[in-house]
Amino acid sequence: MFDQELSTEIIILLLLFGVAALAQLFFNLWFYRRLTNKRYYSSADKSSADKSSADKSSADKKRDPVSVIICARNEADNLKENLPFILDQNYPDFEVIVVNDCSEDETEEVLTELAGKYSNLRISTIHKEASLVHSKKLALFIGIKAARNDILLLTDADCRPVSPEWISLMAENFSDETSFVLGYGGFLGGKGILNRYIRYDAMVTALRYITMAMAGRPYMGVGRNLAYRRSLFFRNRGFGPNLYLQAGDDDLFVNRLANSKNCRIQSSPDSFTRSAAVRNRSSFWKQKTRHIATTKLYRPGLKIVLASDPATRILLWILFPFIIAGGWLLPITIPLFGIVWLTRIIILRRAQKVLNETDLLLHSLLFDIVSPIISAIFLTGSRMNRHQSWEWK
Repeated sequence: MFDQELSTEIIILLLLFGVAALAQLFFNLWFYRRLTNKRYYSSADKSSADKSSADKSSADKKRDPVSVIICARNEADNLKENLPFILDQNYPDFEVIVVNDCSEDETEEVLTELAGKYSNLRISTIHKEASLVHSKKLALFIGIKAARNDILLLTDADCRPVSPEWISLMAENFSDETSFVLGYGGFLGGKGILNRYIRYDAMVTALRYITMAMAGRPYMGVGRNLAYRRSLFFRNRGFGPNLYLQAGDDDLFVNRLANSKNCRIQSSPDSFTRSAAVRNRSSFWKQKTRHIATTKLYRPGLKIVLASDPATRILLWILFPFIIAGGWLLPITIPLFGIVWLTRIIILRRAQKVLNETDLLLHSLLFDIVSPIISAIFLTGSRMNRHQSWEWK
C-alpha cells in the first residue's frame, strides 16, 4: 500500500486533504451534532425541547411580561397578513409595538384598524426628516425606548410565528442570568431552486450559530426571531460602536454582548417564525450581501473559525478528484472521505428534522458543495460595494 514513491508536492496535497477532512469532522462532531444531542442542552433548553405546547401553556410558572417589537416600512400587506398571528399569542401579559418608519403605503391605516381590535397593540410613528438617517436601527431604538417590559422579542413585519406558543416558548428561557434567547427564523417553502437554496442557507446559518452558542461561543442571532433584555440594551449604550452601520442590528449586537453564561437557545418547532423568501436573484443578492457585510467586524479568532468550515469543505472536494486520479493512498483517503461525507449527511438530515426543513435533504447534498463558493462570491461583493447605501430592510 505504501510502496508508491510520493513526491513532496503529493505529500503536501495529501496532508492538506487530511487536515481538511479532520477539520470537517471536528465541526460536525464538536459543534453541529449538539443540535440533536440533548446532553448539550441546558436544563431550561431540555425542558423546551421535551415539552409539548399544551404542557407549556398549562405550566404553573411565573411568566414575565414581554414586549414584541416590529419595525415596518411600507409593509401594509405583510402587517395585515401576519400581525394577527402575533397579537393572538397564547401569553398572559404582552404588548406588540410596531414602529411605522416613514411608510408611504397603507401601513398607517392597517395599524389603526388593528389597534381598534387589539388593546395590546401600540404604534410608534417616525416621520421623515432630512436631518435623520432613517435606518432600521433608529426604528428599533424607538421601539425599544417605547417598550414597557424588560424582555424584548424581535421579529419582522414579513414574519409570522408558526404557533400561538411562540412568545411563551421564547420567554420561558429567561432567568436572572439570561440576557439573550436565540430562536430560528426560517422561510416558507415555494417553487424553484432559489427558494430551496434560501431555505438551506437559513438552516445552515442557524445550525452554525445555535450550536456554537450551545458550545459557549454565541456570536449572532437573527432579527426574525431574537429576544434580549431592554436593560442590557441601555446599560451597554444600545448598538454602541456599530450604530453607524445600517446592518448588524442583530448579529453584531449579539456578537458584542452575548457569552456562555447569559445566552440560551430555543429549538422547539413551535417557537419558530417563518417568512416568505425573496423570489429573484437580484433581491437575494442585496439581502445576502447586506447580511454578510457585517462579518468583517467579528473578532479575528471568530472569523477564522467561521471561515475554516466552508474553506476546508471546498478544499476537500477540490483535492479528492486529484487523489482518485493519481491513485494516492486510496485505502486511506477513500474511507476518510466517505466518513466525512457520511457524517455530514447525517448532521444535515438531523438538522432538517429539528428545524422542520425535511424536504431539503437531496438539494442540501448539492448545496453543501457549492455554498462555500457562493458565500465567497457574496463576501467579495459586499467588500467591493462597501460604500453602497443598503436598503432599510
